[in-house]
Amino acid sequence: MPDDQPIDLDAAQAAAGDLLRALGADLDDESLRETPRRVAHAYAELLTPKPFNATTFPNDEGYDELVIARGIPFHSLCEHHMLPFHGVAHVAYLPGERIIGLSKLGRLVELYGRRLQVQERMTVQVAKWLEEHLSPRGVGVVLEAEHLCMSLRGVQKPGTTTVTSCLLGLVREDARTREEFLSLARR
Repeated sequence: MPDDQPIDLDAAQAAAGDLLRALGADLDDESLRETPRRVAHAYAELLTPKPFNATTFPNDEGYDELVIARGIPFHSLCEHHMLPFHGVAHVAYLPGERIIGLSKLGRLVELYGRRLQVQERMTVQVAKWLEEHLSPRGVGVVLEAEHLCMSLRGVQKPGTTTVTSCLLGLVREDARTREEFLSLARR
């Protein structure tokens, strides 16, 4: 789903009604009458990223150790089944000349979660965004998530967690830094 495409709520509501009727739902039933509208608005909310300003500051003190935000909750929608996946993100960077406001790390994870997504791509998108906008010496991102498309249907293995990572710069190249990040992310 391209990020610049606006959501057509009327078309989404009509499509939700068609799907519900195809699944045998009686939309004349009072309890289901407004469901197509609710479904359209729910998906619009889940698929609309909230823009934010990436507040950065000079690294005047020359801080050169890992900055890590652990356990950032997130949710997204699997682009293959439109079912949610949810979990936590661990996001770290080795500062260069600038540092970022810590709340922006959570907003960044949310930015890429609010779209039809696959976990692997989302992991890389968060890492590449930090690399591009902050120019750090290294980046580490680990996402841990449960996918409802795996828990509720198909193989039906609730509680299974998928872990993905993207390591860039010194977090990838320097064995000690990589191990420090991965150790901190596992705690």
